[in-house]
Amino acid sequence: MKTYKLVVTGPFNAGKTEFVRAASDIDIVTTERRISDPSVVRDGKEETTVAMDYGQMRMPDCILHLYGTPGQARFEFMWPILSREMDAFIVVMDSTDRASWIDVTPLIRTFRKYTKAPYVVVANKQDAPSAQAPEAIRKALSLADNIPVLPCVALQKASVLNILKQVRQLLN
Repeated sequence: MKTYKLVVTGPFNAGKTEFVRAASDIDIVTTERRISDPSVVRDGKEETTVAMDYGQMRMPDCILHLYGTPGQARFEFMWPILSREMDAFIVVMDSTDRASWIDVTPLIRTFRKYTKAPYVVVANKQDAPSAQAPEAIRKALSLADNIPVLPCVALQKASVLNILKQVRQLLN
């Protein structure tokens, strides 16, 4: 059976850990630790990933290995390590937090330096009233039409599965 390595990245508090958790058929391995700087705490989130999250999902024709990156810049040394030999990457962003959008384009550029593998942008938290539509996000980030910007609610397995099915199609 074919296996694929997918890296799930994005800014702090975008929903990367929840995305990996919702997708995974196994209990995820996570390195979340209590946030030491109270000024960084957002939306009641008191923990942050300091190294990686790992989950695995079996699809009918393959196994997806999901590696979630830390979102805080001080842990970005993990990004090239986790990106080695990745087949695709998923950029999870908070569609309700416009201030965090400024981090998305540089993040994409950084990961494009690691690989020419396909990627998608996931507009997470689409269940929130203040969520911006994927097309509004595409325009705000000046993303090309060929880059998928997909709606998601990372807390819902069906929503995450939809994203992973579309990523799987990019890998053919």
